Amino acid sequence: MFPPPPSRPLRVARKQPSPRTLHSAEIELLQQHSLTSLVQRELERQIVSGELASGAKLNEADIAGELRVSRGPVREAFRALEQAGLVRLEKNRGVFVRQVSLEEANEIYEVRAALDGLIGRLAARRIRPEQLARVRAIVKRMHAVGRARDADAYFPLNLEFHEVLAEAAGNRALRANYRRVVNELDLFRRETLVRNAQNIPISTRDHEAILNAVVKGDSALAERLLFEHVINSRERLHLALKNPPARAPRSARKAA
Repeated sequence: MFPPPPSRPLRVARKQPSPRTLHSAEIELLQQHSLTSLVQRELERQIVSGELASGAKLNEADIAGELRVSRGPVREAFRALEQAGLVRLEKNRGVFVRQVSLEEANEIYEVRAALDGLIGRLAARRIRPEQLARVRAIVKRMHAVGRARDADAYFPLNLEFHEVLAEAAGNRALRANYRRVVNELDLFRRETLVRNAQNIPISTRDHEAILNAVVKGDSALAERLLFEHVINSRERLHLALKNPPARAPRSARKAA
């Protein structure tokens, strides 16, 4: 008799996920990512606008309930906002809107002045026609808002003006660093406008001069004007802090 053939290990066929299952997982991942972005943008808007006061505690469950999302996207949004310099995460304490001291703000303004100067120099060389049209439209709206001394309407125009120039500079690393720096200053910048609304026309003239330099392609002038604009903004901040606030910032949420 021949010996029996050697036994082979039993192979168990693994069930492969169906294309439908994979597609559902991808959709769920995309939805989660989209919700995180939406939550992040909404919280960023509330922080920058002053609806969430500096130092306010952010409650994950409350925010999830108010925005009608699960807690996962809120948690991810907190991490992104920490990276952006808008909140701080404290172990065993929670998440808080970041507070920036005046001394810190002074140092950040100096960094921002250098970044803005570089943005001006590059934007004067690289700005595209459609970007130039956007900047012109923003300055036109600034003039209209400035006549009314409406700080709440002027502030987003100010942000948009500088954001379009940062985009026009055509340097992603520069733009990312610029965004983080301005995020840290946004509450101070807004307070400067609110307390010194009479200076809005001066700010508008600054922006118009910067626009003209960019239109001419004068990179040296655009760089100098943007640098000086930021340093002058720092001086206006110091003057603004000596004036009583027009209204106190309100926190949309209290600590849980």
